[in-house]
Amino acid sequence: MDDRWRAALREAAVSGSLASLLSAAWLAFAGQREMAWPAAPMNATSQWLLGQREALHADHSDRRHTLAGYVVHHLAASFWAVLHARALADRPAARRPGPALAAAAATAAVAAVVDLKMTPERLTPGFQHRVSAPALAGAYGCFALGLAAGSLLARRASR
Repeated sequence: MDDRWRAALREAAVSGSLASLLSAAWLAFAGQREMAWPAAPMNATSQWLLGQREALHADHSDRRHTLAGYVVHHLAASFWAVLHARALADRPAARRPGPALAAAAATAAVAAVVDLKMTPERLTPGFQHRVSAPALAGAYGCFALGLAAGSLLARRASR
């Protein structure tokens, strides 16, 4: 593995974690606001492991659904964060907030299209079935904010 990939993995550990945490917090907020079940959107993501029938109907927080859903969500966020970090590795402008946020918004938009339009149903995030379209847009917006903030932090720390 070359140094550019190692740097991308280090950056993605930070940016993917922040993106995952912020978007999960937003989904919990939306779940509480829209259906009185904050864990329901994240539980839906456990469909990767537990199947749709079970995951899309789990409302309460529990290890089986909520923890599994968050792990899947975090791994997916980390995947996108690695691609994002590697794509921006040779772009000095990505060290500034404006370009970093624009790049993160583009990554989040690509992730949304791939997640929601190009992926087989069983491998979609699942939470799109539990929250409204505006809440879904907010989740991807929070993902972009976390990705940008994490990238900026990681790039500053690596100087």
